[in-house]
Amino acid sequence: MPARVGVDKWIFFTTLLLVSVGLAMVFSASAVVSQEKYHSPYIDVLRQALWALAGVLSMIVLMRVDYTRYNSPKFIYPALSITTLLLVLVFFFKNSHATHRWIRFGGFFTFQPSELSKPVLILFLAWFLSTRLDRMRDWKNTILRGVFMPIVFVLLVVKEPDLGTALVLFGVTALMLVLAGMEWKYLLIGFGAALPPLLALLFLVSWRAQRMWVFLHPDSDPKGAGFHINQSLIAVGAGGFTGRGFMEGMQKLFYLPEASTDFIFANIAEELGFIGAMVIVVLFGIFAVRGLRVAFKSQDPFARLTAFGLTVAILLQAFFNISVVLSLVPTKGIPLPLISSGGTSLFVTLSGIGILLNISRKVD
Repeated sequence: MPARVGVDKWIFFTTLLLVSVGLAMVFSASAVVSQEKYHSPYIDVLRQALWALAGVLSMIVLMRVDYTRYNSPKFIYPALSITTLLLVLVFFFKNSHATHRWIRFGGFFTFQPSELSKPVLILFLAWFLSTRLDRMRDWKNTILRGVFMPIVFVLLVVKEPDLGTALVLFGVTALMLVLAGMEWKYLLIGFGAALPPLLALLFLVSWRAQRMWVFLHPDSDPKGAGFHINQSLIAVGAGGFTGRGFMEGMQKLFYLPEASTDFIFANIAEELGFIGAMVIVVLFGIFAVRGLRVAFKSQDPFARLTAFGLTVAILLQAFFNISVVLSLVPTKGIPLPLISSGGTSLFVTLSGIGILLNISRKVD
């Protein structure tokens, strides 16, 4: 099959559009807080813009690097080792908001290893499973060996704690195993084994139990555990069909917590209305269709699994974020890919899309 001359332009331009919208909405959501904190409304958006520039440059470089370079133990084992080391290293840094998620370099640069764990895990699974597609019934030498590193990553991320990212890692792993041909009974066994610890994390940890209670009874604690979601729903409802207008949102003015990060979709809904919110959903829909098209049209098993994993990871994260904002699932801090403020997430996501774009060169 002849190689394509160019990359998938739908993925490329949809990505750039989402990043551009993200920068505009980060500025809108953070300007007042940034003015209060740094005496300038531009600090947060400039920081995000620098990460966006670095991420786009990384995407452009990686979309020109042959993806087959990652399909080797010489790449996979060092990547796994470094990522595991970084996930452990976060516990030696001072916590922030009662979590250990960031490696800090002075007071100006932070890095979040859990974001790196997503593409590294995807590349590992693609490499491992692509050579064992005819042995997916061998639960001992294929399934158990395949899920060992995902379990290590999930446990380390849960310990931070960051249950949202851990669930994304778990979901991506399960879906990639199914795509590789794993029997459904093993998936059900895996879910059955994961359910008791998940329920324990949700109901036996006090602050998560409060969130679960508020999810079931939204008005039970509007000034406490339910504050986030109630302010989010107020923002979404206030936007109506066409929105208050760009920069005209009210909830971001010290009412809506994390307005530029975890709840940026609520700010989008308030300022741009139902129309603006649906544009974001449609853009992610376009990304989904084109990304999955690249996956399912790839003849190389490694490329197919990698493209599928990279696409699904972004979609799962977007699904969780939007669902939290709309109170469709319990409140959980997780950024909206390519849009929310957060340098590591933006850079790593754009780098992963660069790999996806390189794979698209080989698809008709």
